Amino acid sequence: MSVALIIVDIQNDYFPNGRMELSNPVEAADHAGKILEWFRQNNPNIFHVQHISNHEGATFFLPNTEGVKINEAVLPLEHETVITKSTPNSFFQTDLEAKLRGLEVTKLVIVGMMTHMCIDATVRAAMELGFSCTLIEDACTTRDLPYRDKIVPADQVHYAFVSALNGVYANVISTEEFLKQEANSILKNN
Repeated sequence: MSVALIIVDIQNDYFPNGRMELSNPVEAADHAGKILEWFRQNNPNIFHVQHISNHEGATFFLPNTEGVKINEAVLPLEHETVITKSTPNSFFQTDLEAKLRGLEVTKLVIVGMMTHMCIDATVRAAMELGFSCTLIEDACTTRDLPYRDKIVPADQVHYAFVSALNGVYANVISTEEFLKQEANSILKNN
């Protein structure tokens, strides 16, 4: 069993003064940075996913803007792989699956943004492709969502989605749980 870290869309537009600011992005990115640091010390299979909006009417992650850049909290090193995508699913019309298969990866650790969109789509696709997934829930975040005359708060959106993914689609745990428990089992099984 080989494992890889997938960091999804931790990009500047999701941070304060970005075009699509999320709830607590700095805190989520800090947690993602801790997971990234663990992988850098223990496992070289690191994939950064960067969303670049190429559809008409897009308002964020626009090409050649500051907002499309990967945030400094998880900035890729020169030898780390960056996968670009233009849809919520990190596998759709990208070479992510092929690269993972080439490394004989069977297990994914996933962090990133937005929980209700790109994280949800990527985790579900990964499971359907046969990967075993661990989702680090506090290394993810989202935003308030409007529906008709209601606003669903970001924390409710986040927990609704991670609780729906937990069990069937992923093992959902915290950064602390990963670093104390899951990381040890990964090292033993590699």
